[in-house]
Amino acid sequence: MPFDVQFGWTTPIGDVVLGATRADGGTRRVSYRIGRGTTLPFLEDVNGSPAPLIAFEICDYPAFWSPIIRDYCGDLVNNVNEWTKTADATYGADLVRLHLTSTKQRNFSDIASIGKVVEGVLSATSLPVIIEGSNEPKIDSEVYQKCGETGQGERLLLGTAEAGKYRSIAAAALAYNHSIIAQSPIDINLAKQLNILLKEIGVQRDHIVIDPYTGALGYGFEYSFSAMERIRFSALKGDTDLAMPMICSAADTLTIKEVRETGPEEQDAAAIRWEFYTCLAAAAAGAEIVCVRHPGTIPLLRAAFADMKKEAYVTTGVP
Repeated sequence: MPFDVQFGWTTPIGDVVLGATRADGGTRRVSYRIGRGTTLPFLEDVNGSPAPLIAFEICDYPAFWSPIIRDYCGDLVNNVNEWTKTADATYGADLVRLHLTSTKQRNFSDIASIGKVVEGVLSATSLPVIIEGSNEPKIDSEVYQKCGETGQGERLLLGTAEAGKYRSIAAAALAYNHSIIAQSPIDINLAKQLNILLKEIGVQRDHIVIDPYTGALGYGFEYSFSAMERIRFSALKGDTDLAMPMICSAADTLTIKEVRETGPEEQDAAAIRWEFYTCLAAAAAGAEIVCVRHPGTIPLLRAAFADMKKEAYVTTGVP
């Protein structure tokens, strides 16, 4: 694959495999090998490089979810398995990202129920699955262990490792051959440091996906965009500690004033617009996976990515 020598880009992004088909010992109907880029997405067309994947985010305890999404999806949010099926069959997502929001309840201790939720989601879809754990240090170890065990053989993507808490998730990923989301707060050096820490305890580079943390447009996203570009440029120039694929979520856009305080008739349109433009910018900066919560955002992103790929063909003279 060609490199842009004028920018000093000489090294491809590493790859990560998400999902395992029956041929690989899993039950997914598709698996994705993300990464391997030699330039920024949409800058030019390189051997038919794929557009970013779109993950649809769901949860198992909707009380902590945006009321905009609860209203739009209706009763689906109360049945995580049906919500998962709909994300796959109707919304057209590439992946499903399950947030275990039930673990945010006070004094949560029902670890067995977590296994049942994960098992149900894996049965409800044959797409690769991303699972967000509790982010509660007291139960993280048990939650990640249960997730890893339940999804053994499926090549899950587990989130989220941070500098202050990464050993529990790393242990589950290593024990059951899953990959990890490594999140750092909008800083290239912190992203690199976390990747080094994960590699030092045995997590291989091809099992790490970087989350540089995505603010909403106008609420810090300009810093996210800049950090993402710096991460990608450094990787392409040969920094293997940063040469991993990236994932970004537009979830924060649903909580900002411009969306939250929009009138009921306009809230869906506002939520979709903010998710769409945030994800579009993240994709342009190098994200291999973008995550949304409003079903209406998916077809818009799909169409925009296709149009941007066409522009790449025109720019490079590829018919």
